[in-house]
Amino acid sequence: GGQPRNVQPFSDEDASIETMSHCSGFSDPASFTEDGPEVDEEATQEDLEYKLKGFIDLTLDKSAKTRQAALESLKSAFSSKILYEFIMERRMTLTDSIERCIKKGKSDEQCAAAGLACLLCVQMGSGIESEEIFKTLGPVLKKIVCDGTASIQARQACATCLGICCFIVTDDITELYSTMECLENIFTKAYQRDRDTNGVSSTPNTVLHVSALLAWTLLLTICPMNEVKKKIEMHLHKLPSLLSCDDLNMRIAAGETLALLFELARETDADFFYEDMDLLTEKLRALATDGNKHRAKVDKRKQRSVFRDVLRAVEERDFPTEMVKFGPERMYIDCWVKKQTYETFKEILGSGMQYHLQSNDFLRNVFELGPPVMLDAATLKTMKISRFERHLYNSAAFKARTKARSKCRDKRADVGEFF
Repeated sequence: GGQPRNVQPFSDEDASIETMSHCSGFSDPASFTEDGPEVDEEATQEDLEYKLKGFIDLTLDKSAKTRQAALESLKSAFSSKILYEFIMERRMTLTDSIERCIKKGKSDEQCAAAGLACLLCVQMGSGIESEEIFKTLGPVLKKIVCDGTASIQARQACATCLGICCFIVTDDITELYSTMECLENIFTKAYQRDRDTNGVSSTPNTVLHVSALLAWTLLLTICPMNEVKKKIEMHLHKLPSLLSCDDLNMRIAAGETLALLFELARETDADFFYEDMDLLTEKLRALATDGNKHRAKVDKRKQRSVFRDVLRAVEERDFPTEMVKFGPERMYIDCWVKKQTYETFKEILGSGMQYHLQSNDFLRNVFELGPPVMLDAATLKTMKISRFERHLYNSAAFKARTKARSKCRDKRADVGEFF
C-alpha cells in the first residue's frame, strides 16, 4: 500500500496488462500506420477500459507519486479518446478522487487533478452531470485560487480549471458572475503595482495573474451584453498598464484581451469611441516593432507577431483569418472571441484537439460545426494515400521547388522570361 508503484504513463508501446505496475498507453487514432494490420477494436477498447479502471483505483493510493502518475495517465486518455459512456458510469468516483487530490495533495498532484477536472468536463459536455461535477469541485477550486499559502502553480492550474469548467457547465448566471469576480480579484492585483511606477515588474504571482486574466476573458465571451458593457467600462482603461509588464506572457495576455474587448465593444456599439486611442496605439505599435536587445530573439519574434494582429484589431477593426484542418473538415477562426476559445481548449487538449473537434459533440457545438461527420472505413481508406505515394509526391514537389529556386538565383537566367 505505502510503497510507491512504478506507474508508467500512456505511450504508444503496448506492455503487459496483467500488472498495473507496468501499464502502458494506447495510440492516438492518427498514429496508426495506414498500411498496418487490422486491429480488433472491441478487444482494444476492453484493454483500454481495464487500464483506466486501474488508474482510477490508483488515484486513491497512499503514495503521492503513484497518485500523480495515475492522474497524468487519465489525462492522456481523456485528451486522446472520447470516453463518454465509460466516464458516465464512474463520474462520481472520478469527481471524488479529483476533489481529494486537490484538497490533500501537494503542488504537482493538485495541478494534475485540476487538469483532469477540465478534461472530465470536456468529455461530459454541458449537461446535468457536468453541473453536478462543478457543484462539487467549484468551491474547492475557488478556495485554492484564493489561498495565498497554496503553491503558485496549483493556484494557476485551479484558476484555469475554474474558468474552463464554468464555461462548459454554467447555465446559472449568478454562478458565472461569482466565478468571474473570483478571477478578477486575482488579476486586478497586477493593476495595483502600476500606481507608483512607470511599468509593472513581474513577480512570482505573475503567472497566476496571467492564467486568471485568460480564464476571465474566456468567461466574458459568454456574458450577456449588458454585463459585457460593465466589464469593458471597468477594465478597458486599466488593462493598457499591463502592456509595460516585464513578463512576455502578461504583455501578450493583456494585448489579446484588449483586442477582444474592442471587438465586443464594437459589436455592442458600432460608434464605440475610446478616449485614449492615440496613446494605446502608440504603445501597441512600439510592442509590434520592439527591437530591445536585452530581450531574447524568440520572445521578440513572438511579441511582434501577436501585437501586429492586436494593433490591426484595435486600429483597423481587422482580424487575420486562420484555418484549422482536422480530418476531412476545415474550420475558420475569424474573430478574437473564437480565437480565444480555440486557444484555451487547445492548451488543455494538446495533440488531441483535432480528434475532439471531429468527434466531441460539445466542442463541435461551441464552434458551430454541426453533428460529427460520419465516414465509413471504406471512405476513410479512399481518402488516405499510402506512405510510398506520399513520399513520391513530396519528393517531386521538393525537386520542383529546388529547380524553380535555382533558376531564380542563377544570375545568367534571362530576366525577360519571367514576364
